Amino acid sequence: MGHLPLSYKRISKLFFILLFCFYLSISHVVAQESQKGNEFSKLSQRLIQDGFNPEEINTLFSSEQVFFTPSGVSLFFIHSESSLDYDQFLASKPIANARKYMKTHKESLEIAEKTYGVDKTVITAILLVETQLGGYLGKRTVINTLSTMASLTDDSLKERIWKSIPDKKKPNREKFEKKVKTRSQWGYQELKALIKYTTREQIAPESIKGSYAGAMGISQFMPSNALTLAKDGDNDGRVDLFSHSDAISSVANYLKHHGWKPGIPRQRQHEVLFRYNHSNYYVDTLLKISDKLKEG
Repeated sequence: MGHLPLSYKRISKLFFILLFCFYLSISHVVAQESQKGNEFSKLSQRLIQDGFNPEEINTLFSSEQVFFTPSGVSLFFIHSESSLDYDQFLASKPIANARKYMKTHKESLEIAEKTYGVDKTVITAILLVETQLGGYLGKRTVINTLSTMASLTDDSLKERIWKSIPDKKKPNREKFEKKVKTRSQWGYQELKALIKYTTREQIAPESIKGSYAGAMGISQFMPSNALTLAKDGDNDGRVDLFSHSDAISSVANYLKHHGWKPGIPRQRQHEVLFRYNHSNYYVDTLLKISDKLKEG
């Protein structure tokens, strides 16, 4: 009776093997979480030094929803405006949808046109191209995009972005380095604007989804524009870019701010719309859509 049955020995051995594997898996998860926490630690300290509330910043960046996203941010370095097909919005179906949108949101569009002096057809054209009239708002968490971009002053994090870009799409390394430098500064400014905007409007920043570039809402405003140029179109006391009336008024105010006036010539219209997206192809498409909407 001094010896354990063979089957019992095997079970005991198997148990300890499983226990060891479980320990390794838990250790791996803990290590990952620890790494996540360290990725934005320098960024958090920088924000606190710039005057943001330490408790709020630490709480925000300890959230499981806020994390480093190399796969998304890598798109900044391979995106090509020339590869976009804006002509698709000139087809009969998108134009019909835009006309229907103008009827549905007639009151908001007319108020915006009267208040800011911007053609309602131009406002509608922008919303059509930007988000398919609110049908596609982007799926990336904006704060993750901007925080990741802002943190690229750290060489190890920058290298992770470089490695996440597919080899066939990798840009010239020198151009990559130059773009990282400017984009990280830009990302930090937009991140600060996002935190200020969401604090003002009492919105959880981690709840906002947007484009790969961090643009958000039906109008696809960057946070800095949301903070300074977005408007409360429905007078509910909040500026919500996911509200059609607010998005419509915000687009109109943005264009007015950059020089749009009733009756301005075509060339001047082009110059103002270019401020919304620095692409001649984009602007030409907007003006063609506007022309079509005026026809019917």
